[in-house]
Amino acid sequence: MSKLHVAVLMGGWSAEREVSLMSGEGVAQALESLGHRVTRIDMDRNLATVIEGVKPDVVFNALHGTPGEDGTVQGMLDLMGVKYTHSGLVTSVIAIDKELTKQALVPHGIRMPAGEIVESETLYRGDPMARPYVLKPVNEGSSVGVAIVTADGNYGNPIGRDVEGPWQKFERLLAEPFIRGRELTVAVLGDEALAVTELQPKSGFYDFDAKYTEGMTEHVCPANVPDDVRDAAMEMALKAHEVLGCKGTSRSDFRWDDEQGVEGLCLLEVNTQPGMTPLSLVPEQAKYRGMTYAQLVQRIVEEAL
Repeated sequence: MSKLHVAVLMGGWSAEREVSLMSGEGVAQALESLGHRVTRIDMDRNLATVIEGVKPDVVFNALHGTPGEDGTVQGMLDLMGVKYTHSGLVTSVIAIDKELTKQALVPHGIRMPAGEIVESETLYRGDPMARPYVLKPVNEGSSVGVAIVTADGNYGNPIGRDVEGPWQKFERLLAEPFIRGRELTVAVLGDEALAVTELQPKSGFYDFDAKYTEGMTEHVCPANVPDDVRDAAMEMALKAHEVLGCKGTSRSDFRWDDEQGVEGLCLLEVNTQPGMTPLSLVPEQAKYRGMTYAQLVQRIVEEAL
């Protein structure tokens, strides 16, 4: 591939800003090591004007969360006629919304936990389902705002209005039954699932801090799981990638109830712009498959073109 002028779009103002800055800097350095010209852009509300002035050959979208992962930036770049990495507008709109993702994937035979949208205010009157259950924002990533509500938890019963949790920050939440067992994830690059990684937090569950704080989570790649579970996870991740119309790379997160065998495997969500930090899972799985970080970045750019 000839040398390009790549604008690396990062930062922004979502809850995942700091992670995006780390992803973007890693990508920028990798592109420079390959001889490409790189312009780093920390997104603000003058983004269209900035990109028009930069005139890149392609934008590497290293944003996480809204508005960089929900179709907003994708729609703007489409209108400008600028090529960009990762998924397009429609896919981004669906995949960032956990309820829309269920509606898209479950009819195609992809097993996902049952759930319902609840108004946060109702949680102060009672539980939407039997405990234990999980509450999460409908359209955030990186486990931002996730709470596991258990019978003996410290949120109260009903949940206390003055207790810190996602109900204080989001008007609507997705409630899902808690699935016991193990945390698995599968990256897809292009038209291929790469591997299965098991995530083993040192304490608690795989929340935002566990994802991005070094030493808090052990990544086991490849995961020590039965062959049928490995194959099912990779097949489900690739099918989800294809059904949603993902481009470049995506990452599908699973819970696996190891007491139920392959029937205990459930897809939780699909990330259309997974992290590219030193602790991120897609680069780790690419490395397992014999690919350097720079080669991974190059592959993502090639698909955008």
